[in-house]
Formats: sequence, structure tokens, C-alpha cells
Amino acid sequence: MAEAEDLADAVAREITPANTQDTYAKSWRVWERFTTAQGFPRNEGTRGSLVAFVMWMLREGQQNDNGYAPSSASTILAGVVVGLRERGCAVNREDQAAARKSLDGLAVRLLQEGERRGRGQAAAAEVPDLYRVVRVCPDTLAGARDKALILTGFYYASRAQDPAGLLAGDVALTPRGMVVSVLTGKTKHSVRDAKINYQDDPEICPVEAWKVYRARLAAEAPPPWSEPTAPAFVGIDRHGNVTGGMVPDSVTRAVKRISGRAGVHLAWTGHSLRIGLATTARKRGKDAVTIADQGGWARHSRSMNGYFQRVDGWEDNATAGLI
Repeated sequence: MAEAEDLADAVAREITPANTQDTYAKSWRVWERFTTAQGFPRNEGTRGSLVAFVMWMLREGQQNDNGYAPSSASTILAGVVVGLRERGCAVNREDQAAARKSLDGLAVRLLQEGERRGRGQAAAAEVPDLYRVVRVCPDTLAGARDKALILTGFYYASRAQDPAGLLAGDVALTPRGMVVSVLTGKTKHSVRDAKINYQDDPEICPVEAWKVYRARLAAEAPPPWSEPTAPAFVGIDRHGNVTGGMVPDSVTRAVKRISGRAGVHLAWTGHSLRIGLATTARKRGKDAVTIADQGGWARHSRSMNGYFQRVDGWEDNATAGLI
């Protein structure tokens, strides 16, 4: 039975996405700092300790002694509960609910006191921004990679982990465009085949950008980097040498760097391309189901509908066209 339990734990770790595992690990490190500072038992998640943890996170939880944003504190709390249960500590549902109720109340108190924490909603990439980006990409292998990363990512609504998980063989060219097979799913892995059409303007056509990037990679990098089993998007140093496959953090840094180089007014984050596809398609009158299928959202996704509200909140607005 003990071996079966170990096997079950190993399977659970194997099927949990890497970014989720990373979130759990970071959350647990915050909990370790809290329990050490407060002298609390590390493997006990009582009502009192969880409520105290929430208060500590909002007051001084960051390593620079500043408080976390409530949204970050909520994510960390969820990760700690998972960590406690993995370590054999039974966390009572009522105790967890009490901690969340305290977090919600304290978040309201912060707003009432004029504190605005966190970055807020990520900026959406828009079509004029895509033109700015591609026009300042240098005529190098890295520049071709940047252009392909941004344009393909916009058209299949990528998160930062999506291009990092792609292999070259996951991208297929067709007479009408390209198909990107994206590994997705937070609670289970699945693959969605995102079809991307050739665009009327080749300057911001993701298919053309992908073809140019792959041709340069084949010409300028060792042959193994062009194999179907190699990463679709690779890191490139300042000398033009391939350093390995990109990971989610390097994709996020690249998106920020690329938008900064282009002078995009609202700085992009790793989610900006994803939001950009949703809002742009909505402006163009695309059906919500079509957008959901392209971006891998559930068809009644709250997050997707929240992105739509950025558009709908202006178009269907009580103040519009009154005079």
C-alpha cells in the first residue's frame, strides 16, 4: 500500500503542469518564511494560522517587507493549502474559508484606505502595436525569432508557457496558413489545433514570419535545432548563437523587451498577446465561440468575457451617442 501511495504521488507530480508546480513551490517558500518569522508549526494549517498568514502577507509578506497585492496573496494561500495537504496536513474547509473571508475583507479595507496594489489588468496587444514591433525587429536571427514569436503568439492567443512548450513539429504549414498544436489545460493536458490564416498584409503575417524565422534558423544554427523534436522557439545570445529552448520566464521577458524596443505605449506582459487576440477579434465582430476555440478558453470563460468587456464596455455603454 505504501508503494501504491508513492506511485500515486509520482503520477500526480508528473501530470501537474510545470508552471503550476512552480507556483506551489513559490507559495510554500512564502509559508516557510511566515512560519519561521512567527514561530508557527510549519505543517499545521489551522484557522488561526491561516488567518494570521493572510494578514502577514498583506502587511509585510514580500521579501522587501512590503505587502502582497490581494490577488497574489490569494494565489499563494491556495498554493500553501495544496502544500500542506501534500505533506499530510488536513486543512479544514471551514478554516480555509475563514482565511479567504479575512483576505476579502482586508482587500476591501485597503481599497477604502486608498491603497492600490498589483499591476492591474495586463495591456492588450493591438494591431497598430504589431506594426510597431515588426518594424523595429533587427535583421538578425534573433530579430526573426522575435517577429515570429509575437505574430504567431497573437494569432493563437498565447500565454507565456505556450510558445515555450512548442516543438518545431507542433507547427505545420498548409496551403491556407499554419496549424499550431498547443499543449494546454491547467487541470489536464490537452492539445488544441489553432488554425492561423495567411494575412492580407505580409508585413504582419504570422505565417510569413514563421517561415522566415525557420529558414534563418536552418541557415545559421546547427542542424539539430531544425529537427521536428527541437524547441520551436529558441534562446539566442548577443552573438547569434542558439542557447537552448525558451522557457515561460524567457518568453515573458522577451515579450516585454520587444514591446519596449518598439515604444508600445502600454507595456506588454506575458498575457498581452492572449488578451489582444480576444479583444481585437471581438471588435471585428467575431463570435464568442469562435474566439474561445481559437484561444483555448472554455466557451463561457469568465476571463474571456472579462476581456470582451474591455470592448463591450465602450460599445454598449449608456453614455455613448447621447448627443
